[in-house]
Amino acid sequence: MRFMVNTAISSCRRVWINARPATIDPAVAAPYGELAEHAIGVCDGKIAAIVPIGELPENLGAAEVIDARGAWITPGLVDCHTHLVYGGNRSREIEQRRSGVSYEEIARQGGGILSTVHATRAMSESQLLDASLPRLTALADEGVTTVEIKSGYGLTTADELKMLRVARRMAEYMPINVSTTLLAAHALPPEFQGRADDYISLVCDEIIPAATAEGLADAVDVFCERIAFSPAQCERVFEAAQRHGLPVKGHVEQLSNLGGARLAARFAALSVDHLEYLSAADVQALARSGTAAVLLPGAFYFLGETQKPPVAELRAAGVPMAVSTDLNPGTSPLASLRLMLNMACTLFGLTPEEALVGATRAAAQALGMADRIGTLTVGRQADFLVWDIGHPSELVCEFGVPRLRQRVFRGS
Repeated sequence: MRFMVNTAISSCRRVWINARPATIDPAVAAPYGELAEHAIGVCDGKIAAIVPIGELPENLGAAEVIDARGAWITPGLVDCHTHLVYGGNRSREIEQRRSGVSYEEIARQGGGILSTVHATRAMSESQLLDASLPRLTALADEGVTTVEIKSGYGLTTADELKMLRVARRMAEYMPINVSTTLLAAHALPPEFQGRADDYISLVCDEIIPAATAEGLADAVDVFCERIAFSPAQCERVFEAAQRHGLPVKGHVEQLSNLGGARLAARFAALSVDHLEYLSAADVQALARSGTAAVLLPGAFYFLGETQKPPVAELRAAGVPMAVSTDLNPGTSPLASLRLMLNMACTLFGLTPEEALVGATRAAAQALGMADRIGTLTVGRQADFLVWDIGHPSELVCEFGVPRLRQRVFRGS
């Protein structure tokens, strides 16, 4: 464990004593990276020291001392794949699906993503902010301290930038890290029907440069699927992102296998997401590229899918497996990352420890933020959670019961 000397903890602003950190640090051999009876010292918004209680100095200086009373402390939860900024809702689609209409057919009939596009385009930034903040609040109340928010419901330059501005503004209203992703290649807008290549040109030549110029995007995403964009079109988007210094990620292999995962791996993507139709060759490509696999059990559950991601193969290959909500109005309107942890175990076969790693360390990797968040280690941002639980597995097993005693963000 990377400890600092005891004198460092004396200069900390706050010190949590009598804690039981689940560090999720791979350098700690115990399950969950457990360290029994430790203290965590925070200074300047970062973890400055983690020391055994028996090694605490008698004088902690001017530090505010918080007695954790033996409570488990975990890293803050990281929701690394959401679409939570949007207008309207798509509750009627569940009626269509229960009548036997597939997600793909709903999309082809003008529903799905495009119905949300119409509602989102009609809203101002302030209206979108008001509509979206309750969803972010729900995530934060469960312990989320970092969230990724995608665009993709605007599909014009002005509306995509509008969504990204709203996502950025959310961090002004709530203590949370917001990572923004430009997903202009989410669906073909109605005004470009029959001209998908022309729309991709707009994405590459106008939307990506505009988002970069305003500093609104931390990454670029694509939806590589029959109802969205081909691998060749997605490759053009990746190349444009690369030219503007932005990392990439991809919605791939959700409904079929078009080779999107291998394409993303070739561009050293931060993550590939969904992955129900991932092949053995895809898994090996991800292992070589270091790309994280983001599992989205909420969409699998809500759509009533039966094809599961190849979790055993991903595990065997050592591919990091993140878990996220995919919070969106149509296929995963579920604002609960703890519910996703439960589903990742019950539906996809993850262990409770793998699920918690998936919503902390692996999710941080999927955002390119593993050097800042996701584990309790010295030098990381002091985003952590104090829980009223007897064991970390309760966070995965139990759903709906509030167990969060304290949510700490940047040491406060």
